[in-house]
Amino acid sequence: MNWDRLELSPRIAAAVRRAKLTSIREVLCVSRLDLQRLTGLSRPDVQHLLTAAATACRRHRPITALQLQEGQHGALESRLSVGCPVLDQLLRGGLPVGGVTELSGESGAGKTQLGLQLCMSVQYPEQHGGLSSGALYICTEDSFPVRRLQQLIGEQSALRSDVPPSLISRLRLGDHVYIEHAADPDTLQVCLSRRARLLLAQGRVRLLVVDSVAALFRAEFQAEDWLERNKRLLTLSSTLHHLSQEFSTPVLCINQVTDVFNQSDVTFGPSSSSVSPALGLAWANQVTVRLMMRRLRETVCRGDQSSALRRLDVVFAPHLARDGRDAAVWREGVRGVPNSDRNTE
Repeated sequence: MNWDRLELSPRIAAAVRRAKLTSIREVLCVSRLDLQRLTGLSRPDVQHLLTAAATACRRHRPITALQLQEGQHGALESRLSVGCPVLDQLLRGGLPVGGVTELSGESGAGKTQLGLQLCMSVQYPEQHGGLSSGALYICTEDSFPVRRLQQLIGEQSALRSDVPPSLISRLRLGDHVYIEHAADPDTLQVCLSRRARLLLAQGRVRLLVVDSVAALFRAEFQAEDWLERNKRLLTLSSTLHHLSQEFSTPVLCINQVTDVFNQSDVTFGPSSSSVSPALGLAWANQVTVRLMMRRLRETVCRGDQSSALRRLDVVFAPHLARDGRDAAVWREGVRGVPNSDRNTE
């Protein structure tokens, strides 16, 4: 190891050589007291050595919550628009480009609808909230909803009235949604490490959607296998974060929900909800942004259409307030429902 490549003073570098430490890994695996004993350095010098070693191992600079909020980090200056001004206002422009966003909710809440809508939105130019690229949609439980995707494509002019129709027709939206199926965690890991990485490296996609995460891990592992399950979850989240940071790509993980059994579970979801996102604390600690979508009992009407009212809530995010917006699923996609427009039955 050439210790001169680290940001160390000649005195500290010489002390490390005398201690016969041959790699950064050795430095990081030794306690502070042992480093002081081996090198003869003072406590501040040892701290400086550890900081330099940790910095050398870090692939990406750390991102603070303030940087995320103010968009000071290069990879996070842009957002991926949801395609709806009301929901974009809730998310301060849309999904962050760097990091993993989780969208959880019960069956029929509209999670897949929003995932498909983002697959359209990512293809628009940046001035229209997109990233000028395609999407990779990985299904783990149900077949891909091709007919609904085609309907959304046909209704884009109605959803995106801010975009010239001529631009929408030129985008050929159906040609840039890549679909994969993964029936178990190993297949998903291979898909992300190979197929997803290749598409990202070629610039063909700038959005990853996994629908859903819980389906694989609930079916594959029993309750007594929680330790192995958590290890696999950490491996998956690490892969997703590396892809997101390396290729400046938003990642959306759709998740299922579980019943709330005790009061502490409420912290994982909206306080008014009787369910919380699946996979527990091990997974909750791996996501950057947690959103939750709920289907309410009310019905909203608009013209010849009606839809069950939905609620999209921000459960936690380093740059967002804990807030929510009502929404509905129409032929053209998911739209926020301002209070003034609520014509309920």
